[in-house]
Amino acid sequence: MQSQLVSIITPMYNGGTFVSQTIETVLNQTYPNWEMIIVNDGSKDDSPEIVSEFSKKDSRIRLINQPNGGSASARNNGLRNAKGRFICFLDSDDLWEPVFLEEQINFLTENNASIVSASYNRINDKNDKILKPFIIPARMRYSNILKTCSLSCLTTLYDKNKIGDVFFDESLMSMRDDHAFWLSLLKKTDFALGNKKVLASYRMFVASTTANKKKVMIPQFNIYYKIEKLGLIRSTYYFIHWAINGYIKYL
Repeated sequence: MQSQLVSIITPMYNGGTFVSQTIETVLNQTYPNWEMIIVNDGSKDDSPEIVSEFSKKDSRIRLINQPNGGSASARNNGLRNAKGRFICFLDSDDLWEPVFLEEQINFLTENNASIVSASYNRINDKNDKILKPFIIPARMRYSNILKTCSLSCLTTLYDKNKIGDVFFDESLMSMRDDHAFWLSLLKKTDFALGNKKVLASYRMFVASTTANKKKVMIPQFNIYYKIEKLGLIRSTYYFIHWAINGYIKYL
């Protein structure tokens, strides 16, 4: 599988503070056959110039510019331009361990899986670890992801040959578009597998965590009610599970 191309899709909006660190963790991967598609979603800072300098030095890094349309639009732009068999995502402020791609591709192929994800650290803006690592469940089905979204845009990798083309719902803009996407993927396979190894670092801004949770409550409910069309009772049931599990996740 070392010959198989991996497409890494990175949406970016005003990512100048951290995007260099993110790119460096991709450049340091032990698995060399990748392309990194960074979609600049109308940034107003110097992040496009930073990415452009990296792309001049390594042709595996590609910069695509678009007007601001939200993370769903940016990720879809990346997906439409992706050439790889394996697809994964990496936000412009998150970090991978050097063995991330190698470990995840081996984990996927050894288990003959379609989708794999991994555990990760939580870090602050100084790269200090905060909270405890999130350890992913060993196996996740569609019904599990309805209750809590254990898959992340940081550590999930899937085989497009098995899954096919799946795109983000752009009507969600940047609100829970990732959760809806994972549900779409899990309708195409029986389960996703979780690698217990901690292979990445998710950057958290603790002061905004509570505010963000309140902000996404209505969009989250609408995933159940309007996107998945589960009806009022089932939508309420899964929303309550999501709220409780979300609280536990950040203890």
